[in-house]
Amino acid sequence: MFKKKIIVPILLIGIILLSVGCSTQKEGIAIGGKDFTEQDILVYIIGELIENNTDIPVRYRNYLGGTNIVDGAIRRGDLDIYVEYTGTAYINLLGLEPINDSQRVYEIVAQEYAEKFNIKWLKPLGFNNTYTLAMRRAHAEELGIEKISDLVPFAQDLTLGATHEFLERKDGYLGLQEVYGITFGDTRGLDPGLTYAAVRDGAVDVNDAFSTDGRIVAFDLKVLEDDKNFFPPYYAVPIIRMDTLEKYPQLEEIINKLAGRLTDEIMQKLNAKVDLDGENARDVARNWLKSEGLIK
Repeated sequence: MFKKKIIVPILLIGIILLSVGCSTQKEGIAIGGKDFTEQDILVYIIGELIENNTDIPVRYRNYLGGTNIVDGAIRRGDLDIYVEYTGTAYINLLGLEPINDSQRVYEIVAQEYAEKFNIKWLKPLGFNNTYTLAMRRAHAEELGIEKISDLVPFAQDLTLGATHEFLERKDGYLGLQEVYGITFGDTRGLDPGLTYAAVRDGAVDVNDAFSTDGRIVAFDLKVLEDDKNFFPPYYAVPIIRMDTLEKYPQLEEIINKLAGRLTDEIMQKLNAKVDLDGENARDVARNWLKSEGLIK
């Protein structure tokens, strides 16, 4: 009798632990993003679209960090979905040599990710957020600088303010040095949101800019022509784990409703609403989805 009395409580504890374990298993999907405004907005655009068209629970993981951090998260299964840029995946994550054929870049990264990482590239959102170099317009005009090649003779006397990631990337400063033979007198690693204000205020002379950033126009910055076609295409594309699609096959059709809807100009305006007007990224995302008739 004594042994039976011990066995029953142990069995009950085991059942309770099993039930708790089952109830704490992750349900739904996790959507993540890199550490800048555009990615924050895109996380909410995709998340709101899914929440308004399915019963799938969505977990938001905004501002996770740079490319390598977010890429690692989706490969490990900590994320189900995020938006990557074709050129970033092609050069920095797959280590391939740059080409400028945007369709070919997309096809290659889609095939490589499917075969190597079990990750599917969905349809492009529409905009190409390429890297650029920018200066204060008055400063560029004073020096007669229109394109990156014009910048080379002056670079030793100038300071480049850029994200730490840009300074270390092959499709960033490292590649610019090789292709253009350009070396700045000083470089300063800054958080992504600070490079624009730094060049506007004269703390640095040149910054790495995203072509869809609303602060380029608002701060009257001049984008320098990439006259050697160094920067590859950076079309924004939602990517999703294939095991997530197996569990929720409806997600592909739902997310692909965004295909081609976000032009360079639209994305620049959405970014400006957050960075310049101080609007909430989720509100900006939700309002845009409503304007497109994608949610009610």
